[in-house]
Amino acid sequence: MTNTSSPQKPINIAVLTVSDTRTVATDKSGATLIELLRGAGHQLAQHAIVKDDVYQIRAAVSGWIADSNVHAVLVTGGTGFTARDTTPDALLPLFDQVIEGFGELFRSLSFTEIGTSTIQSRTVAGVANRTVIFSMPGSTGACKTAWNGIICEQLDSRHKPCNFVEMVTFHSSNDLTS
Repeated sequence: MTNTSSPQKPINIAVLTVSDTRTVATDKSGATLIELLRGAGHQLAQHAIVKDDVYQIRAAVSGWIADSNVHAVLVTGGTGFTARDTTPDALLPLFDQVIEGFGELFRSLSFTEIGTSTIQSRTVAGVANRTVIFSMPGSTGACKTAWNGIICEQLDSRHKPCNFVEMVTFHSSNDLTS
């Protein structure tokens, strides 16, 4: 439940698109996530596109995990079962804690949209250095499902009984003085 009578605390969110073929001009999923996060009152910290390569993914996300001004990371793409789909393999070693329920809930929501094909999504989420990281498939539909069905509320400081905002903003130097 979200208490809309109190103000939302906006956070800084980075978006990473994992793709061997997308460019800034053709990255519809990244653009969708940026539009959704801004529409929810958050700020885009950074946006990048990297090849579906374990080390390029880890390098981009590790930089954001180390940046105290990045509170959350949204990763789109590379969650399937092909040889080039390496996003979960890249992210899992970075997590201090895995958010176990994210993949389960995403696949449950996705089942109503794409049926049993949802089992081919290895979407994962976790927390690293007080930065919450959500990965999702590369389709715009999957990004909308993840954002609207899970992420938006979990990154809304007004959502009760719990959300990730206080945890992820605690490490920001700007918030330590307020």
